[in-house]
Amino acid sequence: MNDTDIATERRTATPAELGFSMPAEFAPHDACWMLWPQRPDNWRYGAKPAQAAFVAVARAIAESETVFVGVNDDQYENARNQLPSRIRVIELSSNDAWMRDVGPTFLTHPDGRLAMVDWEFNAWGGLNGGLYFPWDKDRRIRQKIAEVLGIERFITPLVVEGGAIHVDGEGTLITTEECLLNPNRNPDLAKPEIERLLCAYLGVEKIIWLPRGCFQDETDGHVDNLCCFVAPGEVALTWTDDDSDPQHAISREALGILEAATDARGRRLTVHKLPMPGPLTIAETEASGVDRLSSSRPRQPGDRMAASYVNFYIGNSVVVMPRLDPAHDDEAHAILENLFPGRRVVAVDAREILLGGGNIHCITQQQPRV
Repeated sequence: MNDTDIATERRTATPAELGFSMPAEFAPHDACWMLWPQRPDNWRYGAKPAQAAFVAVARAIAESETVFVGVNDDQYENARNQLPSRIRVIELSSNDAWMRDVGPTFLTHPDGRLAMVDWEFNAWGGLNGGLYFPWDKDRRIRQKIAEVLGIERFITPLVVEGGAIHVDGEGTLITTEECLLNPNRNPDLAKPEIERLLCAYLGVEKIIWLPRGCFQDETDGHVDNLCCFVAPGEVALTWTDDDSDPQHAISREALGILEAATDARGRRLTVHKLPMPGPLTIAETEASGVDRLSSSRPRQPGDRMAASYVNFYIGNSVVVMPRLDPAHDDEAHAILENLFPGRRVVAVDAREILLGGGNIHCITQQQPRV
C-alpha cells in the first residue's frame, strides 16, 4: 500500500492532529497549478479569447515559480503550442478551468511533508443553483494531483471551494456565511460543525465570518473576490464610495467586522481598501459568442459581473492582478505595489476571464514550498 492509499484509508486522525496546516498564499511556493479553458457554453468563441488571457496569466506567474497547466486530451497540442516551453503542460481532464475551486488545498508539515485536502465539490451548488452539470472530471482532479506528487490526501465530505477560504498561515481563516452556510453546500451541518471541520482539516484556530461576498457573485459569495490576507494582521478589501451601489453596503458591513476582529494571535486587523472596478456588465457581442445549454449558466447581455481587484495571485516574486477598468486600474496597481514592496506587480488584461465568472485568483492554486 502506497502513501496515497494510506492517506485515503485513514479516518481516525485529522490533518491538524497530525501537525499539518495550510500556509498563507504569500508564503513561498514551489509551483502554481492551472487548468485550460475550452467549454463553449462558458467561454465565448470556443474559448480562444479566454485561452489568450490564461496564457498571459501563466506567463506572468512563470517568472516567479513553476507553472503546471492541466488540459483535456483534445486541447493538449493547442495548449502546448500557445504556452511557453518553461510552462509544464500535462493531461488533466476537467469540466471547466477553475483550479482554485476544483484543485487541492495544499497543507504543509514542520517536518517538510506536503499533503492536501480533498474537499467535496458540487459545482457551486449542485442541482440547487450550481453552475454546470456534470462535474465528474472536476471531482477527480485532486486525486490525480495527489498521485502525480506522491503526497497524502485527506478526504472530507465537507463541500468547500478554494475560493471560499483565505488564511494567514498563523491560525486565522476568513470566509463568508453566504457561501459556506448556503443550504446548497452543507445543508446538514450547522455553523459550529463547519468551523470544527475547517479547523481540523486546515490547522486553523480562529474563523472570521463575513456575511456576504461581492454583489452578484455567482459562486454564492466567495471570500477571495471580496477580501484576502496580504500579510499577517493585514487584509485587502473590495471597496466603493458610491453608496448607491449595492456593493457599498456589503463592503461597509465587512469593514466593520474586520476592524472589530482580532486574529488567532490577538492582533487587530489593518484593512487596505482596493477600489471596485466598474460596475462592469456583459456586452451584447460578448454574450452572443457563448453557446446556450440547459446544463450551464447563461451569459446574458447587461448582466453585471462581480469584478474585483482583490482577485489577484501572490507569487514568489510577482503579484499578478487583473486589468479591468481604465478608471481604476492604475490606482489598484499602486496600492498593490505599496502592499507588496518585495514583489513586482504585473497587470494582465482579464476581462475574458471575468466573462467566464471569475478571475486570476480563481484560475490558480499555489503549491507551497516544503
